[in-house]
Amino acid sequence: MKALKDHDLARVEYSGIIYEKRPCRDMNGRPVEGLYNAWIILNNPDQLNSYTTQMVKEVILAMRQASNDRSVNAVVFTAVGHRAFCTGGNTKEYAEYYAGNPQEYKQYMRLFNDMVSSILLCDKPVINRVNGMRIAGGQEIGMACDFSIAQDLARFGQAGPRHGSAPIGGSTDFLHLYVGIERAMYSCTVCEPWSAHLAYRYGLLTEIVPALKVNGEFIPNPLVYTDRWVNDRGEIIYGLPKQGKELQEGKELLKSGTIDLSLLDEAVERLCTKLMYTFPNCLSMTIHSLRKKKLEHWDRNKETSREWLALNMMTEAKAGFRAFNEG
Repeated sequence: MKALKDHDLARVEYSGIIYEKRPCRDMNGRPVEGLYNAWIILNNPDQLNSYTTQMVKEVILAMRQASNDRSVNAVVFTAVGHRAFCTGGNTKEYAEYYAGNPQEYKQYMRLFNDMVSSILLCDKPVINRVNGMRIAGGQEIGMACDFSIAQDLARFGQAGPRHGSAPIGGSTDFLHLYVGIERAMYSCTVCEPWSAHLAYRYGLLTEIVPALKVNGEFIPNPLVYTDRWVNDRGEIIYGLPKQGKELQEGKELLKSGTIDLSLLDEAVERLCTKLMYTFPNCLSMTIHSLRKKKLEHWDRNKETSREWLALNMMTEAKAGFRAFNEG
């Protein structure tokens, strides 16, 4: 048999992310010889896993590496820790280098666009393991994934208009496909975060699992309503933040517990296994066909969005990111 060709663009020593291949497991939990899931892990927990320029470049190459790897079944895109999957671009880098420097930010946005496209064009299904908050650009790269499984303390939302930017790196292209135009409009403009339970109810997530353990038992997020659907006035409150005394009690319960992401890992592994049991070419065709709905909007808008975001670094983004960075 002829030696297989290497189709990777480049080899890199990852520093801002972690790239791991973990064995696939069958329905009985046994490792499957020769098959793996590629884990691409953002590694900047001190800054809530916000992506630096270097990290963006590494995600592009990692997605390409996993896509080309014949032994990879699925890609798991996640981050270190339990506080955040990703909170978007690194505001320190934005404020100290890109603010007031539109030509440099335009080059950066070429990389960002390529990162989103690398997810949308990956030849393997991409699962977003949402280990914590998914905000701003983190929401955008998360929505580019094919599936999202979250621990239920995570929050989801945008930040752009409140901090000097616009969520045109994916949210205005993708969010309405998940939740409808009204909810997308509200989220992208007002920038109020959603709980995982609310995001799941709206159709943004594949699955949610509890992560808080109290007295050795998993309990749902105590800061939001999960024990009833409506209040006394008939208003739907499931997944909304608790108020008053109930909120204070929830905060105390949260303080008394510990975070355990084992159920999240189990849910991700279950989905990887289910995907492994499909016909690979049929799976690939299905995923690429469904991705076209996202790509229709993304490919139409990404270049004009890049141009506007670069120019905005001379005005509102310059002010907003510097104010955010300097407190």
